[in-house]
Amino acid sequence: MLLLDGKKLADELKAEIKTEVDAITQTGKRAPHLAAILVGNDGGSLTYVGHKVKACEQVGFKSTLLHFDDTVTEEFLLSEVKKLNEDAGVDGFIVQLPLPKHINADKIIMTIDPLKDVDGFHPVNVGKVALGMSAYISATPLGITKILERYNIATEGKHCVVIGRSNIVGRPMSILMSGQSKTGNATVTVCHSKTKNLKEITLQADIIIAALGKPEFLTGDMVKEGAVIIDVGTTRVADATAKNGWRLKGDAKYDEVSKKCSAITPVPGGVGPMTVVSLLLNTLKAAKNEVL
Repeated sequence: MLLLDGKKLADELKAEIKTEVDAITQTGKRAPHLAAILVGNDGGSLTYVGHKVKACEQVGFKSTLLHFDDTVTEEFLLSEVKKLNEDAGVDGFIVQLPLPKHINADKIIMTIDPLKDVDGFHPVNVGKVALGMSAYISATPLGITKILERYNIATEGKHCVVIGRSNIVGRPMSILMSGQSKTGNATVTVCHSKTKNLKEITLQADIIIAALGKPEFLTGDMVKEGAVIIDVGTTRVADATAKNGWRLKGDAKYDEVSKKCSAITPVPGGVGPMTVVSLLLNTLKAAKNEVL
């Protein structure tokens, strides 16, 4: 069984990005600049944005964090997004989700300049990805494609089952896996909460991408021998024996599934680190004006 070590791969990619950034700055040009807007003090969001800031430092990017209280108005947040759109010194930026309930997240995302939308959430980028055009691919799906590519996981002609249909992971992942690319050309089935006979479908899968956010949902009896498992889940589950009082659990029941599969991403240390590094890859693209 091959462990698809996302942390190790993320470190390798960060080293490659740093080499490229060093080459850019040595010519007298400025370093790529990633900005992030964070509203409120959600624990998960604070941790995630903190990882992004640290990753920027590691590769030589400039980073800016705009942290606002969760009482800010939608109008104020829209004005901050517009400022970043107009700031020529910022190559790309993200608005960390979720946002407070009084702020319309779709309205905020729609206001982001698609050329600076390094999270890949703007409909322009989503549409371009669907058409196979140059675009910013949202970070988690991009990270998964890098895992498949770097670990030489064959996808062409394979049956890929995606469990989950979110706009952030499930839907874009199904498009990428069925697209004409090195990590595409698969036959894709998308499963969700209304899918009947789910086990029957997953047992046919050569590749399973589990992205539904239910800890240990995918069990050993749902996986055929030799399947490849990409576990996107990161749910905090209470555990009195853990230092923080909780542990991260994936969507796959690792102890069972790992005995049957040919390759699997661990949780933590699999898809998560690749999500952060993918944001850096998109920002580097933005700095080089590679998305038009």
